[in-house]
This record gives sequence, C-alpha cells and structure tokens, in this order.
Amino acid sequence: MRIILSVLAALALVLFGKPAMAEFRLIMVEQPGCAYCAAWDDQIAPAYPNTEEGKFAPLMRADLHMGPPEGIAYARRVNFTPTFILVDDGVEIARIEGYPGENFFWPMFSQLLQQETDFEPATQ
Repeated sequence: MRIILSVLAALALVLFGKPAMAEFRLIMVEQPGCAYCAAWDDQIAPAYPNTEEGKFAPLMRADLHMGPPEGIAYARRVNFTPTFILVDDGVEIARIEGYPGENFFWPMFSQLLQQETDFEPATQ
C-alpha cells in the first residue's frame, strides 16, 4: 500500500506540478554620492516596476561596498556605479556598467534581455 501511495504522489507531482521557471533579477549596484545613480533614480526608477522589463526582471539594489546581496553571485568585481547586473537564479549572466541616460538605457536593457533570456517585448 505504501508503494502505491508513493507512486500516486509522484504521478500527481508530474501531472500537476509547475515547471521550474528561471528567476531573473536586475541588481543595481550603487553607492552614496553617485550622481549617475541619482539620475537613474530620477529618470528610470519610478517607471521601472511598471514596465515589461521591470516585471520580467524585478529590481534589487546593492551597495558597492557591501558586496552582492545574499544568494547573488557576481561574475567579476564591480568597479563602477551604477552597474546593472542581470542575474538568473542568483547568478550573473550579463551587465551594463554605467548609466548612459534614459534615451539609451531602455533600448540597451531590452536588447540585453532579449539576447540573454527568453524576454519578448510586446509588439506595438
């Protein structure tokens, strides 16, 4: 009887379990006094969580001097702020160093997401 219950439980997991999904995040590495970080906060941050990109890769912030947040691994040392690190399940897969301004940030970030993930922007 115990074997039958184990088989049924395994079958239910296979049939009704959800497939594993990657968890993408955008880590913004910043430091106090960073003028480019402040510009990003003024120009991009208010809209970010409401965008397709922001919903696909929610923002986390990290202080340059504190190292990566718990559960996050950078591929290499961060030397500049802001640095935007795209992570997949906590592991860096791409980055943008510096803030190029709002006219360039969105296309750069969208292209990065399309190249490195399964992100597909809505067609207009």
